[in-house]
Amino acid sequence: MSRAGLIYKILSEQLWREARERGNLLGAPVDLADGFIHFSTAAQVRETAARHFRGETGLVLLGVDPESLGRALKWEPSRGGDLFPHLYAPLPVESVVSERPLDLGPDGVAILPEAENPA
Repeated sequence: MSRAGLIYKILSEQLWREARERGNLLGAPVDLADGFIHFSTAAQVRETAARHFRGETGLVLLGVDPESLGRALKWEPSRGGDLFPHLYAPLPVESVVSERPLDLGPDGVAILPEAENPA
């Protein structure tokens, strides 16, 4: 699968460590409250980092193969009417094809690898 087709999840290293031990990610607190796991596309992930994770340390960026998630993955309108991927099931750890820790830039926003930062 090409990297352009991946979807992304930003979450704490602690939640990811727990998910790996369990075999799936149930979600971050916001996911559990909303009833689905929030993801972003490569074009959306920088704004997601800036809006929801500014100033947070100890984060990891997961790249996920959307095709491995089946019908539980829905594309639904959100910010500005943009379609966002939402998973209505736990995320199996085997669907995660990349993971990397995120550092903060001087503006407090996570520094994203070039492939996930098209701007």
